[in-house]
Amino acid sequence: MAKKGSVLVVDDEEIMRDVLETLLSAEGYRVDLAKTGEEGIEVYGRRAYDVVLLDVSMPGMGGLRALEELLKADANAVVVMITAYATFDTAIGAWERGAFGCIRKPFQNEQVTATVALGIKSRRKEEERQALRRAMSRSVDRGSIVGRSERMQTIFQLVDQVAPARSTVLITGESGTGKELIAKAIHEQSQRAAKSFVTVNSSNIPSELLESELFGHTRGAFTGAVAAKKGLFEVADGGSLFLDEIGDIPPETQARLLRVLQEREFTPLGDVTPRRVDVRIIAATNIDLKEAVRQGSFREDLYYRLAVVPIELPPLRERREDVLALAQHFIRKYNEENNRHVSDQLSPDVLARLEAYSWPGNVRELENVIERAVVISPGDEVTLQCLPKDIADPQKTLGASSSATSSAAAAMEVGRGVNFYDEVRRFEIDLIRRALEQTGGHQSRAARLLGMNATTLNSKIKTYNIQL
Repeated sequence: MAKKGSVLVVDDEEIMRDVLETLLSAEGYRVDLAKTGEEGIEVYGRRAYDVVLLDVSMPGMGGLRALEELLKADANAVVVMITAYATFDTAIGAWERGAFGCIRKPFQNEQVTATVALGIKSRRKEEERQALRRAMSRSVDRGSIVGRSERMQTIFQLVDQVAPARSTVLITGESGTGKELIAKAIHEQSQRAAKSFVTVNSSNIPSELLESELFGHTRGAFTGAVAAKKGLFEVADGGSLFLDEIGDIPPETQARLLRVLQEREFTPLGDVTPRRVDVRIIAATNIDLKEAVRQGSFREDLYYRLAVVPIELPPLRERREDVLALAQHFIRKYNEENNRHVSDQLSPDVLARLEAYSWPGNVRELENVIERAVVISPGDEVTLQCLPKDIADPQKTLGASSSATSSAAAAMEVGRGVNFYDEVRRFEIDLIRRALEQTGGHQSRAARLLGMNATTLNSKIKTYNIQL
């Protein structure tokens, strides 16, 4: 019988060791034995076990002390305590020290096997989480996905939850909101990270060639097919296929795509033999697919196959608290690419205008603006002169801002004819100071009072040099 996992039994009673070895070996587990706490720690040091069954009462090092030493050696060790004196205090003491569970002698065989099975399941899940974390640290450029706002943090949590699954994901949002970055994060946090992440932009491929790109073709399948070609589904086998602008694919291709999602197989053009693939589909679109379904231009059954896990990315104008962090990230990025040394600490007037602008091109537009500013900056800072006119001109940005700060400052400018951005600065500094005074200098509480992210508040305190 194939081994289902490994178990270390640590008990000073020979008969107990024999009973547990016989029981667990019959269940398909590899079983090793130790008769003292000291020996158990030594054996575990040579080989990490899925589960340790550890007697509480033993001569020399007791079970609870041995538990502590095992967890020092391996914080993720799954240790089940076995005791003839299983009082409430013993169980609580074991759990407080990190034990997975506690079994009382004399025990039922079913209780032991069920507890060991649960322990191994827990161990496997933790190993998977660690593998994902290692894959993330190797592969995911977290800095490329910047978002401190509450909405983006919720999206990041959803990405973490769905990444390990196989389910299809539909990412929606305006152009430039970062849909492909989210798709890559899902792939790179999954167990498919070592395999291909293949991108298909449906709007860039002529409809008559799209099926050939996706499914491949045999030689002579159509005019110009002088050689067989492997399709992108086959290229992505074992990995993820990112179908960008999914709303643009023609109806006949929608039908074939639905079959792949249902049957997990496809047939290259000109061939008659289906080929099975293991591909995770992540789709994205900037159009309203539900409306496309109502209009009859997109298949309803395909929509529901794709939208198992929907993720909607907000436009940048709806998460203005992220503008500062994004701008600073792009300044650092393009400093490095262009060997520049422009400060990522933005002046109040520049920050005010960046936050007031509506960003119709979203994050992609902001990145282009910051790249330009870094390249053309005559000194070591981004100035108003580095920004495009439609952003730098306050008359263009007054109507775009929906924030309380900008609205109040705009009213001041209209009513008194004073400098708009000086008023922005004074008004915001006054609000921040009042909030800090009311909360005794507690920044998190002040941020909640102001309705902004705590990190954004901290950045503004530094930018405005507000003394706490």
